[in-house]
Amino acid sequence: MSSPSAPDASGHLSFREKVGYGLGDTASNFVFHTVNVFLFFYYVDVMGMGAAAIGTLFLVARLLDTVTDPLMGTIADRTNTRWGKYRPYLLWLAVPFGICGYLLFAVPDTDPSGQLVYAYVTYIAVMLVYTAINIPYSALLGVITPVSAERTSVASYRFACAFGGQLLIVAAARPLVDYFGADDTAAGYRVTMGIFAVIAVVLFMMTFSMTRERVQPPPGQKSDLVKELGLLLRNVPWIVMFIAGIFTLANVAVRGAVTLFYFKYYAGDDGSPWLWKFDMSTVFLTAGTIALIIGVMCTKWLTPLGDKRQLMIVLSAMNAAVMALFYFVPQDAIGMMFFMNVLGALIAGPTIPLVWSMFGDVADYGEWKFGHRTTGLVFSGVQFAQKFGLAIGSAMAGWMLAGFGYVADAEQSPEAIQGIRLMFTVLPALFAVGGVAAIWFYPISGKDVERMSRELAANKS
Repeated sequence: MSSPSAPDASGHLSFREKVGYGLGDTASNFVFHTVNVFLFFYYVDVMGMGAAAIGTLFLVARLLDTVTDPLMGTIADRTNTRWGKYRPYLLWLAVPFGICGYLLFAVPDTDPSGQLVYAYVTYIAVMLVYTAINIPYSALLGVITPVSAERTSVASYRFACAFGGQLLIVAAARPLVDYFGADDTAAGYRVTMGIFAVIAVVLFMMTFSMTRERVQPPPGQKSDLVKELGLLLRNVPWIVMFIAGIFTLANVAVRGAVTLFYFKYYAGDDGSPWLWKFDMSTVFLTAGTIALIIGVMCTKWLTPLGDKRQLMIVLSAMNAAVMALFYFVPQDAIGMMFFMNVLGALIAGPTIPLVWSMFGDVADYGEWKFGHRTTGLVFSGVQFAQKFGLAIGSAMAGWMLAGFGYVADAEQSPEAIQGIRLMFTVLPALFAVGGVAAIWFYPISGKDVERMSRELAANKS
């Protein structure tokens, strides 16, 4: 396999390696984003499974992450191969990741209890394999370069690639489902997910080939899980990011879970007035994803305007306001819906590379403060918080749909429509406000980052 060029003396990485790292999140999203946007709808509206039961499934399955996420972080931190600590998992688990993703959308045509058991088994399997491959992938960001500003740049590439993948998914998924499942929607989802799974496997292999690890633990550092967990709980910036992650991903999950319901039962999903071949939800999601990509690419122009904490607070508060105002958009004001969607996505875009760069700073802070580096454990803990937030949001979507009287694939009552609207607008806005409140207490400033980088480099030299 070809080797990426080494960083220059200032720690800057090549364009090729940044893109190579970013392709790993494209790979993740061909399963993970498909799950976030389409799986709830597939279970409830296509397969006819109970909304409340599926909400409970999402919560129960992700409670396992309380064990598996930190466990995977500690395993990755203790891995030593000729390829590094974190990269090998991209090679070893790419194929299992693709297979499990495909099986998720292959629910058999059997009795409801059998389908629910199958859903539990396959969903838990996907979450386990996703944990095992994505925590090392995320931790790789913390060791690909020692330069904080360069990590922000790499994170921008990562999420430009991630949202590029999401763009392909939301633009192609429904048309592919319709094409392959003209007379059998379930079969259409199965074939579509098979295509996405193959793409994910290939892209993970490319990320393994195109990246390298360069930041090593302090010389003589010994592994001690109890000590490392104790240090993590003393790491105040990590605790802040943990809480913020729960709120942020709960916001994403609840809104993503009901998007297709919002358009099918409230705004109308019978064809776009501009692109008549596509349903309205596909065009809506595609436009939002394009705006997210543009927002991510604008990060480098925003970073000189303030440190990461300040930017996160301002942008997240603005995004919360846009989501709350979406509730007041009239049912037939499709143009206004698209404008608000694009505006919110543009605002949210830069927060994503900023927050992942902050995770790298948190890992640096742990080494600087306590003399012990646990990059994998730091990233695994925050990823658990994010997945727990996804579980809360998805579970609330299922429980609230059932509570408001939703009936699968039928005309909905005014109460059910009101519930869908609230879950699409006001509830995610409230979660976003919770994230702002958490970030307010983040203690690492831009000057602190520079000081840590300087002193860590001096210690290692």
